[in-house]
Amino acid sequence: MQKIIINQKYYGTIELDGSEEAKRVFSRVKNAFGTGKKMEIGILFPPYKLKALESYQKGGSRQELADIDLYIALGNVLRFDTSDASKLKNTIELTNDIAHNHYNISKRLTLINKTKATENRGDYLFWDIENFSNIGSLFNDVIEKFDIPDNRIYVAANPDSLYLYKSQWEADLYDYKKSLNSFNFTKCDHGKNVADDILLGHFKKLSLRSANVYLMTFDRELKERFVAECHPSNNLFILEK
Repeated sequence: MQKIIINQKYYGTIELDGSEEAKRVFSRVKNAFGTGKKMEIGILFPPYKLKALESYQKGGSRQELADIDLYIALGNVLRFDTSDASKLKNTIELTNDIAHNHYNISKRLTLINKTKATENRGDYLFWDIENFSNIGSLFNDVIEKFDIPDNRIYVAANPDSLYLYKSQWEADLYDYKKSLNSFNFTKCDHGKNVADDILLGHFKKLSLRSANVYLMTFDRELKERFVAECHPSNNLFILEK
């Protein structure tokens, strides 16, 4: 574990793999934070690299994804917003995982809390739109396939992500005659994991029993929190790679 001390203040610890690349990322983020720079993923990648990562990269951009994961982990400890990093990670994974154009959620939906699905009384969707924003595949492979009504779809997003991506999300949703406000949509406040907390809060408040629950996110921590709160009578499906 690596201690994080900036300007003589101790913030916590983080796990580093000991590689030179991890040390480089750690040093860049630490220096930027310590000097008061705006915390954004551009700290790690120059503009030309960010543009290139939107297209297929030979080798699946494994190192870049590891760098982004470390950046997000540091953001969690230092409490700065990492929504732009999560968005980039989502783009890289979608582009490289399939190499070209179609991301089939159906093949990646995994029943996580039991070995075999049990009888259910309905379907609910919890959508981390910042972390999984592929709207077309979500409608085709989940919402329309399982006929999930709007009032059983829960969406949350932080202000920074809304500022950056709302127009694109709304344009994509328009193709399905929907908007963000068609669903149980919450605009969150700033802060660490706020959108995740909102989605989990909705899930806990519903106290679902014998339901199919679909969680659309690539965020490992959010998946673990849903699993911990899920009643054993529910069928919890999450995205696996």
